Amino acid sequence: MRMISKCVAVFALVAVVAVAWSERAAAKIFDPETFMLDNGMQVVVISNARAPVVRHMVWYKVGAADEAPGETGIAHLLEHLMFKGTTNYGPGVFSGQVARNGGQENAFTSYDYTAYHQTIAKDRLEMMMKLEADRMTNLVISEAQVAPERDVVLEERRSRVDNSPSAQLREQVNAALYLNYPYRRPIIGWEHEIRALDVDRILAFYKRYYAPNNAVLIVEGDVTAEELKPLAEKYYGVIPRGPEIERVRTTEPPARADKRVVLEHERVTQPAWSRRFIAPSYRYGETEHAYALQVLAEIVGGGPSSRLHKRLVLDDGIALSAGSYYGADDLGPATFVFYASPKPGVGMDRIEAVITDEIAKLLADGITPAELEGAIERMRNNAVFARDDFGTAARVFGSTLTTGGTVDEVENWLDRIGEVSVESVAAAAKHVLDGKHHVTAELLAKPQS
Repeated sequence: MRMISKCVAVFALVAVVAVAWSERAAAKIFDPETFMLDNGMQVVVISNARAPVVRHMVWYKVGAADEAPGETGIAHLLEHLMFKGTTNYGPGVFSGQVARNGGQENAFTSYDYTAYHQTIAKDRLEMMMKLEADRMTNLVISEAQVAPERDVVLEERRSRVDNSPSAQLREQVNAALYLNYPYRRPIIGWEHEIRALDVDRILAFYKRYYAPNNAVLIVEGDVTAEELKPLAEKYYGVIPRGPEIERVRTTEPPARADKRVVLEHERVTQPAWSRRFIAPSYRYGETEHAYALQVLAEIVGGGPSSRLHKRLVLDDGIALSAGSYYGADDLGPATFVFYASPKPGVGMDRIEAVITDEIAKLLADGITPAELEGAIERMRNNAVFARDDFGTAARVFGSTLTTGGTVDEVENWLDRIGEVSVESVAAAAKHVLDGKHHVTAELLAKPQS
């Protein structure tokens, strides 16, 4: 199944940012219906009757950052094994039913959650719920199944990490950026720890975390809560509660020194530069800065009208691309990132000098009211397209609810972003960037010998 990295995982936050500026009536973004099953499973229904299709998703409040020391990759390996069969349905039945009924399926693992989803015709929804609920509690795996799937994951690691210079660099950067927080470990796992994962450890992980009170059911499409509730109660509501989970995470200590990570590789065709700062998220650190940091990222590096694109790409002509990004929806610390890809013949030192200068100007002078207004307007202009993207709402609510957020937080995002001011952006920039230690990364082509 598809594995998503932390950088991709923050997509859900970007979706919130984009979709929230709707021209529609106040304070309602997706206008979902919600209810709770007696066993503690939260259910969210986002009705959209434009086509007789639904997206059915089950999100578990567990990801790679919840793994015990020495067990990196277990969340992702379990995701693969969830397709191997149950006491009621043999190997291949789940995926075969989806395919025979014209549906699509996938799953993904991130640091903070694991999700399984199917897109299928409305009249096949009950079948899908029956199958998904079954594997929440009746998974059957043996060493004979684990061994080949473990090899599949190891091959995935070889192809996606070991054969990718940018992925190799990302692993090393994360290990340097986070001193103590589990985001420093790769989602897919370290090779030697993947090899050590066995049936007993995997089943213990499954039995601990895969339970209705540690999951969220989200259905988006041509269905209402009135239609869905009896089905949810019939298939998910009968599953007993699991153990109560307290997600205890380590705390990130303050960094004491700047770090530089450089990777030279013969397969690099386009060099790249980046600088990462630890930042607060919605749940971690000085959370009051999260909304202002979203606006800051848009102003500094959110697109062709951003400061970095204008300076490095258009004015100075030294980069092919340049920008910044920030994601607030992590359960742990977030990152604020500046990046650029130099034009051929341009040295990294020049790229670094210009971006460092732009950061200094930002800290000294702040942003202008016009920049603030422009950033908000760009978010508003993107809303029509993003809101109408089928599946976006399910991803937004899934990532929010599995990291400690609420439905109201998503629905009231417009109000919160509307409170961002020039002064709050300046304060957020100072908090994250002024004097804070960072990790600078360079991806370079290895000189031919």
